[in-house]
Amino acid sequence: MVKVDERFERRRRRVRFAIRQRASGRARLSVFRSSCHIYAQVIDDTKGVTVAAASTVEPALRSELKTGADTNAAKRIGQLIAERAKAAGIETVVFDRGGYQYHGRVKALADGAREGGLSF
Repeated sequence: MVKVDERFERRRRRVRFAIRQRASGRARLSVFRSSCHIYAQVIDDTKGVTVAAASTVEPALRSELKTGADTNAAKRIGQLIAERAKAAGIETVVFDRGGYQYHGRVKALADGAREGGLSF
C-alpha cells in the first residue's frame, strides 16, 4: 500500500515535469502550504534564483491578517507576490501548485496573484 507522503511526492513530481515542459523560459510561482501559514515564491529556474517571495509569517502581514491559514490570507499573499514580482520585472509566470490540489487556499492565492497583475 502506498503511503500518503509517497502519493504527494508523486503528484509533485508529475506537476513539476509538466511545468518544465511548458515553461519556455518563464519564471515559476511556487506555493507551499502548511497548516498555519502559506508561502509563495517566484523562482527563475534558468538562473536558480528566487526573484520574489511572500508569506503570512512576515510581521507586517501578521498584524493585518486574522490568521495565516485561511483563504483571505492566501488571497492577500497572492496580491503581494504579484506586486513584488512586477517590481522585479516579471509579468508572466507558470503556476506551480506543488502536490496540492487546486482549490481552497491554493486557488485563492492564484486568484489574488491574477488580480495583482500576474498572468499565467
